[in-house]
Amino acid sequence: MRVAVYYSNSDVRVEEIQKPEIGPKEIMVKVMASGICGSDVMEWYRVKTAPRVLGHEIAGKVVEVGSEVTKFKIRDRVFVSHHVPCDSCSHCLLGNHTVCEQLRSTNFDPGGFSEYVRVPEVNLNNGVFILPDNMSYPVGTFIEPLACVVRGQRQANMREGQTVLVIGSGISGLLHIKLALAKGAKRVIATDVLESRLEMARQMGAEVALDARGDIPKSVRSWNRGELADLVIICAGSLSAIKQGLASVNSGGTILLFAPSQPGKEISIEPWEFWKNGKSLVTTYAAAPEDILEAIDLLDNNIVQVRDMITHKLPLRDAQRGFQLMSEANDSMKIIIEPHK
Repeated sequence: MRVAVYYSNSDVRVEEIQKPEIGPKEIMVKVMASGICGSDVMEWYRVKTAPRVLGHEIAGKVVEVGSEVTKFKIRDRVFVSHHVPCDSCSHCLLGNHTVCEQLRSTNFDPGGFSEYVRVPEVNLNNGVFILPDNMSYPVGTFIEPLACVVRGQRQANMREGQTVLVIGSGISGLLHIKLALAKGAKRVIATDVLESRLEMARQMGAEVALDARGDIPKSVRSWNRGELADLVIICAGSLSAIKQGLASVNSGGTILLFAPSQPGKEISIEPWEFWKNGKSLVTTYAAAPEDILEAIDLLDNNIVQVRDMITHKLPLRDAQRGFQLMSEANDSMKIIIEPHK
């Protein structure tokens, strides 16, 4: 079968490999759509494990079922989560599923940028979800990224009536804009360094979109009646973005560190400032089954609409172009690989 093998952002090769064989407690899924995630083009993060087949935002249909599988059948339309918690460790029992050691070690075989994936038993038990009848495969690729956003806003205790500042208007930032508005945010302010993304943020519902190279705290005050943001969501991994977020949160507010910075990078904070003004800093990583179920419901009921975020659908042979478009981040937004087109 054909796969797109990642060597670097500028070197993604379509190669032939042996199609995996399923065991009695596994299924084979034909990948119909696979989204390119922003993390797929974080070269400092990905290149150290190259070469490999990336892709974790997939939707497809079941084409083979192991002899002992009863939960799924051939022709089922499914979303498959690559990360699956154990539900029994101390982290899971406390609700911290995304720091579960099992969750961080699971995956499907080989990766979403391929014609087929083998779904291991551990993923099958807690990581395969039937797509609603009216949900297309391309929309299904948004389940995983939206689930991560759902978890992030839950961690940050996002509430109705808040002013939300989203720093970085890539895919994650736009999903945060849409979800915050769906959950009753008073206003959403977005930032980015690219005008094309600022325009996209406006189209997605941001009341105002600001050039991130400006004085963001000052601009937020001017748009928010002298107040800073109640919730700041940092969707850019640069230290300047993080520092900007720290300076833009109101007393009693929360900063959500959604995007990672490179390991070893440091910034200084003043604990007194957080203590005195009741500010909180929270982080988030990945998504758990409850987040996935909520994301499916949000998409199925058009509470969060995502079709307007899809800018490119490419066949597997054009995976390199997809990675190039994603890494350049100019006029592209959601790029979906369709392996069987």
